[in-house]
Amino acid sequence: MTDFMIRFFICNIAISIIIGILLAVKRLFKHCLSNRLQYNLWFLLLGLLMIPFLPLRFIGLPQILSLLSGFDSSSAFHTGTAVGEAVENSQIADANWLNDFVLSVDKKAPSAAGSILFGIWLAGIVLMILLAAKSFLRLHALKTSALPVQNQKVRSLYKCCLAEAGITKAIPIYSTAFLKSPVMVGLFKPCIYLPIHLISDYQESSMRYMLLHELQHYKYKDALASYLMIVAGVFYWFNPFVWYALKEMRNDRELACDTSVLELLDENSYIDYGNTLINFAEKISLTSFPFASGLSGTISQMKRRIINIASYEKPNRQKRWKGTVIFILIAIGLIGLTPFVSTYAANTEYYQWNTSSKTIAELDCSAYFEAFEGSFVLYNLQDDTWNIHDMEHAAMRVSPNSTYKIYDALFGLEEDIISPDDSLLPWNGEIYPFETWNTDQTLNSAMSSSVNWYFQTMDRQLGADSIYKYLQKIGYGNEHIAGDLSSYWLESSLKISPIEQVELLTQLHADNLGFAAENTNAVKDSIQLFSSENSTFYGKTGTGRINDHDVNGWFIGFIETFDNTYFFATNIKADQQATGSNAAEITMSILSDMGIWK
Repeated sequence: MTDFMIRFFICNIAISIIIGILLAVKRLFKHCLSNRLQYNLWFLLLGLLMIPFLPLRFIGLPQILSLLSGFDSSSAFHTGTAVGEAVENSQIADANWLNDFVLSVDKKAPSAAGSILFGIWLAGIVLMILLAAKSFLRLHALKTSALPVQNQKVRSLYKCCLAEAGITKAIPIYSTAFLKSPVMVGLFKPCIYLPIHLISDYQESSMRYMLLHELQHYKYKDALASYLMIVAGVFYWFNPFVWYALKEMRNDRELACDTSVLELLDENSYIDYGNTLINFAEKISLTSFPFASGLSGTISQMKRRIINIASYEKPNRQKRWKGTVIFILIAIGLIGLTPFVSTYAANTEYYQWNTSSKTIAELDCSAYFEAFEGSFVLYNLQDDTWNIHDMEHAAMRVSPNSTYKIYDALFGLEEDIISPDDSLLPWNGEIYPFETWNTDQTLNSAMSSSVNWYFQTMDRQLGADSIYKYLQKIGYGNEHIAGDLSSYWLESSLKISPIEQVELLTQLHADNLGFAAENTNAVKDSIQLFSSENSTFYGKTGTGRINDHDVNGWFIGFIETFDNTYFFATNIKADQQATGSNAAEITMSILSDMGIWK
């Protein structure tokens, strides 16, 4: 929750800036945009306010274009050959590769500050919901006390107003003593409620204008807007910029409604409509029902509306087209700001993969994963094609754990901490729970048994600055190292996605990472697992163990055949049993059924 609150706070900064931009744009183009279009701009903001709570990852234009073109194909496989069968027909270089030599990482409880902030935010939400519920109950009481309008003059005028507004739906009209101004209430069963004093002091022209006004609220579904504004106010109760924007939206709603009424009237009636607002300015007040939309408002709001009525001119076709074009351009600009509002965009949890030039086929490998969440990524070098199970998880960055040792070894080789000919590092005598760790290690033995201390020793000699330099050089995931150098890759700050794992493996295989060829070959040799007559299998497992629970399993690598090379990465997530060995079994079954490895 601490991470969410931090990201949500950043999102609110972005939202506040967007509100400022929107207000500036509205002011700049106020003479070009109609009141209705200015009001509609606020719906884009309401959409942006919902984005931080949506479980979606927002992507850039290249990805959108790729999605529009669609995946090239879709295929599914059925579980058949298990890893044991594949290994049985192979010559194993070292049997330890499938074992999970991993130490548990102790995760601390979330920070108290983050929990407190989250608690305050939730408390504010509960309070806002209670206030809304109170208003709803008052509105319900009003409904139960109201009676259908019996005044024949009002009913006859109301029928004429329905026809004038082009509304065929029968909308009930009631009278009540508990209101000072008319309101339109109801999302699915709309009703109009009129104060009894307006019926008693019946004036045909004034009543007509008020009824037309309320019917315009119905016509443009302003009740739905009221509910959306309530929801926004509940979740953003702490943000004064949002509250100001919602107030402006309500003001613009009334201006837009006034304009819609004026479009139904002839020019000689504009002054009468304005006089209606002036005459009733002292009688009407801001409604206490946030679920309702009506004629009411503050004195300052009334002033704005009267000025709007006095200056109103029916727009010609050219002005309408100009306003529509400007509205569309502003809308595109606001939609383009969507990723900055998403809580996912406030961090680097997802790899923004440019798929515009990629050939991608979607796989359904759910039968292999069973209880695990995760993804499988396969790249065919010869055909330059990608096969992916679960694109969402394939782009999600998680801790690399022991798969990172491939590149850590490359850094150590490049800095001459070890060499291809002499990679021996002495054991310091500390007793580890795995017997294979309690001895001197070479690169091959350390990689096979996933000996943490071997790579931690290299990291201490490399230093944080050199590690960060190399991470940037190869573009490793989020390139983020923080805290202890002995654990930044173990369920900590460094994260990478399965897609990035495959992309890096292709660069390693092609020796395109900018390292000495002999160092690259030494690393490749250290992850060679087994071979058959026509192919060689390279791979590395990784397991993330938190508080003695295996929650993050990896298996990455590539297969060289006599005429092609296949690169793969499998990641699985679960509360337990998400191990590198289980990820390897899933991978081997898929590859076997695809006919890539037998």
